[in-house]
Amino acid sequence: MAKLVECVPNFSEGRRPEVIKAIVAEIEAADGVTVIDHEMDPDHNRAVVTFVCAPNLAVDAAFRGIKKGGELIDMSKHEGKHPRMGACDVCPFIPLGDMTEEEAVELAHKLGKRVGEELQVPVYLYEAAATSPKRRNLAKVRKGQYEGIRDSIETDPSRKPDYGPAKMNIKAGATAIGVRFFLVAYNVYLDTYNLEVAQKIADAIRSIKGGYRFVKAMGLEIEERKQVQISMNLINYTKTPIFRVFETIKSEAARYGVNVISSEVVGMIPNDALVDVSDFYLRLEGFSKDQILEEKLASMASSSGGGGESFYDAVASSSPAPGGGSVASSAGVLSAALAAMVGRLTLGKKKYAGVKDEMTQVRDQADILRNDLTKLIVTDEEAFNTVMEAFKLPKGSDEQVSARDKAVEEANKEAALVPLEVMKKSLEVLRLARIVAEKGNENSITDSGVAGLMGRAAVEGARYNVRINLTSISDADFVKKLTTESDAISGDAEALAAEIHKLVEAKL
Repeated sequence: MAKLVECVPNFSEGRRPEVIKAIVAEIEAADGVTVIDHEMDPDHNRAVVTFVCAPNLAVDAAFRGIKKGGELIDMSKHEGKHPRMGACDVCPFIPLGDMTEEEAVELAHKLGKRVGEELQVPVYLYEAAATSPKRRNLAKVRKGQYEGIRDSIETDPSRKPDYGPAKMNIKAGATAIGVRFFLVAYNVYLDTYNLEVAQKIADAIRSIKGGYRFVKAMGLEIEERKQVQISMNLINYTKTPIFRVFETIKSEAARYGVNVISSEVVGMIPNDALVDVSDFYLRLEGFSKDQILEEKLASMASSSGGGGESFYDAVASSSPAPGGGSVASSAGVLSAALAAMVGRLTLGKKKYAGVKDEMTQVRDQADILRNDLTKLIVTDEEAFNTVMEAFKLPKGSDEQVSARDKAVEEANKEAALVPLEVMKKSLEVLRLARIVAEKGNENSITDSGVAGLMGRAAVEGARYNVRINLTSISDADFVKKLTTESDAISGDAEALAAEIHKLVEAKL
């Protein structure tokens, strides 16, 4: 599975939908960032936003959301039942797919540094990103909440933030940024308005009071419903499953003559967490997740490349698109992926400590180029289809012929510019492949070599497509310009590929 990161910023605003709408719009401003959920709670006066994207997009997206939250939320006037210390109260990263916790921690540091320096907001790192054991627990970081931190941050050394000024941002407050396992925000409602009962039940299940190791809980009054709530964060549902917590709350409530009315999940929840609940209550024998229809269909789609037909199937079909242009871009994607892989296999090795910064830059640039070239696979196909559509335009009159010829010319120009962009991006990838071949982990030297071969194929494959499209264009200046550019890129790529080949042969 590809590297993805989930980010779940919590904002201290649950009563003004227009504010959260503006924050969500800021987060989604960049292509490739998808907000998959956002929920507001007026009693808590809090909103939870969940977005998913490639790791290289996450810091910028989170920063935009935090910045907008600080502009629209005034913590000096904020009230709510949920503990809070900032407009963006917490912002955790959750690694998904093949992304590692270490890579997510790196994102947390980058975001923390940027928020602290550019927004002048004190930033505390927590959970896996914590800089000291005392700050792993979010509750300890947030102790005293906004008011307590405001009054002590300048005089108490233990309050010194990891990033940003040792002074409260009166309007935006402070922010906790961290890395954690997938957290399930789960609430249970009781048929009483007795807060003491809720607090005693919360104490019985939460870790800090000797309850379940992976449960954080508190009892709250929900005035709107005239009920109390056990509000929980289940920080590892695989080790403390939902059903166990729910059954314990039922049992504890019965001691006080109280019943459970309902429960709710706030935000997203993994499928496995609910499968465990179903298995427990239905007492299923020999049950497997593969028996779930949607899981089976998803598995089938994944094994075939998605949607029942892979990119390779589409290339092999009788359709002329996707064709050579998309395949050239695909070769560039593979070249970038290999360069990134060698970079990652070099980082963290004592032998290569001297090239840590360079390998970090290679890895990050390769991930960005991989994403760009992946998009160009589709763009090339779309450009070809646009040419075909232009040829289908009517030509029954002189005006129609003129309009058709102009549309065909413009479509062919665009169809030539797309592979030229593939050439440019793939040349950048070759430069990265050159670096990892020279300075990267020698155990991966053949991977560097294949990165060079694929990068070279991407450049030359894309060049074919530039040339074939130029033959249909009448604009001589345009043709000359693209011919000159593509020839220069090809020459540079040939030289780089030769250097990479020489480096690989020397180390084999």
